Amino acid sequence: MTRTASPTIVIVPGLRDHVDRHWQTLLADRLAEAGRTVRTVPPLTHDGLSRKARVVALDRMVAQLAEPVVLVAHSAGVITTVHWAQEHRAEVRGALLATPPDFDTPLPEGYPAPEVLADNGWTPVPRSTLPFPSIVAASSDDPLGDPDRVRALALAWGSRIVELGAVGHLNPASGYGPWPRAEELLRELDTPADQVHIRG
Repeated sequence: MTRTASPTIVIVPGLRDHVDRHWQTLLADRLAEAGRTVRTVPPLTHDGLSRKARVVALDRMVAQLAEPVVLVAHSAGVITTVHWAQEHRAEVRGALLATPPDFDTPLPEGYPAPEVLADNGWTPVPRSTLPFPSIVAASSDDPLGDPDRVRALALAWGSRIVELGAVGHLNPASGYGPWPRAEELLRELDTPADQVHIRG
């Protein structure tokens, strides 16, 4: 089937939701200024750590859209996206999955403990092949994800992996801010592909 509709960019934030100087926020602003349709999954008003609630919020956002989507996820938003892809169907042109955390191993102090993540439905992290094209953007010094384990996730998901070098967790605490390469990677996902994920 030929698809000519321009995809909507759907921003899937991590557990901190909207952050003013985060690259996802800045990217959404730049794309909107350029005339693109951009939607951001809204923050939860309760059950902020609930994986199920975040998957529901993502699905509600996508279900409102008549055109295909490109998902732009960061951190726990990547894990939300992967869980969502196991449970729901929608026309997804592709997904940019930036610095996924490794929720299956203990995170540094200050982040949710393994039992908290398990109780809230985050683990085990799905390792099934994603039914749409995807790019995993990986950091060599991410405190939330060992590079080898992140590469293993990308392989399991069928994602192309892009090595970013030492960018930490690619968030304001790591010095980002603007991340211009996101737009370059989006262009790879922004064209029609043979494989789509159709809402059924």
